[in-house]
Amino acid sequence: MKEIRIHARAGQGAITTASLLGYAYFLKGMFPYAFPSFGAARMGAPMNAFVRVDSKHVRLRSQIYEPDYVLIMDSTLMRGFNCFSGLKDNGIVIISGNEADVIIPKAKAKQKVFFVPANEIAMKYIGRPLGNTALLGAFCAATGELTMDDLNEALRHRFSEKLQDGNIKAAKEGFELVKSKIK
Repeated sequence: MKEIRIHARAGQGAITTASLLGYAYFLKGMFPYAFPSFGAARMGAPMNAFVRVDSKHVRLRSQIYEPDYVLIMDSTLMRGFNCFSGLKDNGIVIISGNEADVIIPKAKAKQKVFFVPANEIAMKYIGRPLGNTALLGAFCAATGELTMDDLNEALRHRFSEKLQDGNIKAAKEGFELVKSKIK
């Protein structure tokens, strides 16, 4: 089973991100379970979304404490939370933002951390700073879990024609950016 934890602020699209990720896995024939967790439901409040995926039905319903992968949609969350908490030894973290602007905890030897200016990419293609699809493209490149075709099919299913093109382009740029960083 693979486990993914998403850190964001309410209103940044974390639930949509988890849903898209889960649907892309579903299209591959896997069994995903995507769900949110948040306290006070107000815009800007810290929250998490989670995705579990396996080749058999996922029955576990608790939060994810030891993720394989972490997506951080707002790097300012790292000032007050240990977003790397429980990350597996060979885990991968994808952070929306620029490396120069973020102080991250020291990663273990086999852990990988990628920075993607996801909100800037989103502004370029969809005109709003909602970088979730750019992060998902980066996720595909960093993990190899999904192909861009898998993700694009999920994006076509989720978004109207008007929004599909921009989101697919944002995902592709996130993918290409991380792919260029992988040695």
